[in-house]
Amino acid sequence: MKDKDVVPFFATLRAANPSPVSELEYSTVFELLAAVLLSAQATDAGVNKATRHLFHAANTPQKILDLGLERLEGYIKTIGLYRTKAKNLLETCRILVEQYGGEVPRTRDELVALPGVGRKTANVVLNVAFGEETMAVDTHIFRVSNRTGLAPGKTPEQVEAKLEQRVPKEFRVDAHHWLILHGRYVCVARTPKCWQCAVSQYCDFQPKTPAPKA
Repeated sequence: MKDKDVVPFFATLRAANPSPVSELEYSTVFELLAAVLLSAQATDAGVNKATRHLFHAANTPQKILDLGLERLEGYIKTIGLYRTKAKNLLETCRILVEQYGGEVPRTRDELVALPGVGRKTANVVLNVAFGEETMAVDTHIFRVSNRTGLAPGKTPEQVEAKLEQRVPKEFRVDAHHWLILHGRYVCVARTPKCWQCAVSQYCDFQPKTPAPKA
């Protein structure tokens, strides 16, 4: 993607979705942290289905600790890797209660020190909950950034660094939402829907996928 195309690329995405939001369901910063922790290698829809019941029963670190491991596993057993995630979430809740008074810390270093919280999860929380200009590189953003030529890189960290260089400041707060949604619904993994892509003219991907025949 040429430098001159970066602004119209994001301007087009913004015009189509001026106020993008996470598709994970949450009502507090802690619920967001828990949902993102549970979402690794899982769909947002699958996580939402589980957390609707979990958060109704326990939606604070102390309440989840009170559930205990076995009951927590019961709420999230439909999510992939649920046993590991349950242990990580429980340990994270313990740290939040003991070290942070039950509150979610606001720095990346403190967040990534929590069990099950990697850089991507921390970046989502910093962006969505606290409005920081972070780039949470998941599989969708990694694919879109490489395929379009916006921010090519061999690792999520390389893509994140390139995005931080190339995304103009006016788009940074919402950029990761636009890229995730674009990758989830249009620039999909196997057969990108180039025929219905609003930003295909700015994209390096060739050949553009034609519309399927009726």
